[in-house]
Amino acid sequence: MRYNGACPLTLPEPAMQIIVFEDEWINRLFPITVGRAAYAMTCGSYRLIDWLGELSTELGASLRGIVRPHLTTIQQVDYPQFTAVPANGEATALLVNARLVPSVGTFETLKQLVAEGRPGTVRDGETIAAALIHREGPQPPSHADVNRFHEYLHTPALWKLPVIERDLPLLTWPHDLVRYNLSIIAASLERRIASGKYQEIADGVFAATGALLGQYCTTDTSKGPVLLDENATVGPYSFLRGPAYLGPRARVIEHSAIKDAVSLGHTTKIGGEVEASIVEPYTNKQHHGFLGHSYLGSWINLGAGTCNSDLKNTYGNVKMDYRGEAVQTGMQFVGCMMGDYSKSAINTGIFTGKTVGCCSMLYGYVTTNVASFVNYARLFGQVTELPADIMIATQQRMFARRSVQQRPCDAQLIHDMYELTRNERQLAGEPLQL
Repeated sequence: MRYNGACPLTLPEPAMQIIVFEDEWINRLFPITVGRAAYAMTCGSYRLIDWLGELSTELGASLRGIVRPHLTTIQQVDYPQFTAVPANGEATALLVNARLVPSVGTFETLKQLVAEGRPGTVRDGETIAAALIHREGPQPPSHADVNRFHEYLHTPALWKLPVIERDLPLLTWPHDLVRYNLSIIAASLERRIASGKYQEIADGVFAATGALLGQYCTTDTSKGPVLLDENATVGPYSFLRGPAYLGPRARVIEHSAIKDAVSLGHTTKIGGEVEASIVEPYTNKQHHGFLGHSYLGSWINLGAGTCNSDLKNTYGNVKMDYRGEAVQTGMQFVGCMMGDYSKSAINTGIFTGKTVGCCSMLYGYVTTNVASFVNYARLFGQVTELPADIMIATQQRMFARRSVQQRPCDAQLIHDMYELTRNERQLAGEPLQL
């Protein structure tokens, strides 16, 4: 419909607004969230934004996002789900922490909160996981400034609301994505199957339109299904053991092994052995090598023969070091957590439980955590800074290979990521961590 100026066009006020917000603990999820909003982290084949988009449609609610300043433009251009204009206290608000685990259970619990209609907060310790605010309650600010929103989250009026006892777990550290991926992926895939979008092409193997399973592939779906989304392809002589999800246009090359809770994002290229890992869109691990219990961001390329360890020689639980803070994972298997745009040379070996920052280049053995924007070659006695301009030029070449247009906001994001991680690049006297 086109407005001709004869009379004002009025749109009905939504009955509810859903506000997903990044809280002050977002930095604990670095390097994953350096250039990615927390609601855009994949776990169990879904992102939280996927569930919130579905929820807003079901409820007829508007959707609004509160993110760090350097992500506001990216949110505007890449996430059309966010269409809300602040409701100025005229609509009930459902507050959703962007760090919520994106599970079927989370989706159902949020729906239940709205259906019950009782104002109150769901808490995870001293953190608000979700809240339902009525029109007469403490209304969220109408602007999108994340610092002002953090102040609102600590207002006495909000904390005086009744506590609603519900289980809404939060992602606190990067390895939590791997941990929850293992536990939620089966239910997530069953939800996808129930949508009717997929046809069963083999026992427990489901394919969407255009998906192809190569000749002489072996599948084991005794522990969960295997889903091939639209135009995903699997090369011949591959082994697939569910639960596993291959996103739209994902390509698994011949002689690959994909097994035990793998979630591949759209437009990924995957080869070799991948186990219990999450791979975000546009990432390449095309050649042979092992990837286990790991998280790879977007636009990563792992060179041929790159492998990571996900088990200590002592068989003990893995302890992670996040920006100088030692964290016990309680997990025996933890691989690597790698930020967006990082690359590895051929035959790179990544030790157990290491983090790799965004926009870094790896060579040889990775025995310590890797800062963002560095050339990491400790085996050869060299760790040097990688300028942001080099990564912007690299980004342009990578995008062109995938027929993606580099936008000013993409280049600006690289600059912003560089500044956000400046304090990581204090490498003098860095101890060897085995």
